[in-house]
Amino acid sequence: MCGRFVLTQTDEGTLVAAFEIDGVPVDLNLGPRYNVAPTQSVITVVQDADTGSRHLRRMRWGLIPSWAKDPTIGSRMINARGETVHEKPSFRAALKRRRCLVIADGFYEWQAQPDGPKQPVFITLQDRAPFGMAGLYEYWTEQESAQYSGETLVTCTIITGPPNELIAPIHNRMPAILPREDYAAWLDPDRTDSAEVMPLILRPYPAEAMTFWPVSRAINSPANDDPSLIERVG
Repeated sequence: MCGRFVLTQTDEGTLVAAFEIDGVPVDLNLGPRYNVAPTQSVITVVQDADTGSRHLRRMRWGLIPSWAKDPTIGSRMINARGETVHEKPSFRAALKRRRCLVIADGFYEWQAQPDGPKQPVFITLQDRAPFGMAGLYEYWTEQESAQYSGETLVTCTIITGPPNELIAPIHNRMPAILPREDYAAWLDPDRTDSAEVMPLILRPYPAEAMTFWPVSRAINSPANDDPSLIERVG
C-alpha cells in the first residue's frame, strides 16, 4: 500500500517542467511536506476535458464515493488495488472519467525486521525528481443538516500495484508510479475504456531508477513533518 508520502520540490519551474501544467496557482499555497498522511490535503494534476490543458488541484486523500452516506469511509479508501480497480463499485466510474496524478517525490514503507518493530524506509527516484502516482478522484456532497454544511468535497485515492525488484523485499505492494511518457494517456478524459488504461497501472516502475534508505521512526506520527524525516539513519 501507500500510506505516507513526501512532496518537497514545490517550486513552480520544477512542477511545470515535470507535469506540463499551465502554472501554479498562488492560492494553492504550496510548501514542502515530509509526512503527508491520509485525510490530509494533497496536490494532484488533472486535465481539462474541453481545453486539454493540465492544472494542479488540491484534493483530500481518501476517496469518498459519490453514493456514500458517511464521509468517514474515505479513511479506508486511501489506496485502490490496481488489479481489481475496474471491478469495484467505489472506483470503476472514476477509472473511466476521473483520473489524476498525485504528485510526490518520495514515499515511505515499513520493512519487517527479524527482531523488534518494523523499520521505516524512504523510497525515492535516483534523481530525486518529482513523479506522478496514478490516482482517481470523486465528488461527494454532504446532505445539508445541523451537522453538515452541504459542501462538496473532492477526494482521491492512490492506485497500487505489484512491486518491482527493489520494493519486493520491503513490501508486496507499491504505488503505481507512471513514467512521464504515460501521463498523457492516463489523464486523457477521452479514454473511457478501462481496458485502455489498465496496463498503465500494472507495470511496476523500473527498479533501477529507484533507491531507498532507512529513516527515523519519528515518521510514525503524522504530527511530525520536517526535513529530518527523510534523512538516512543507522
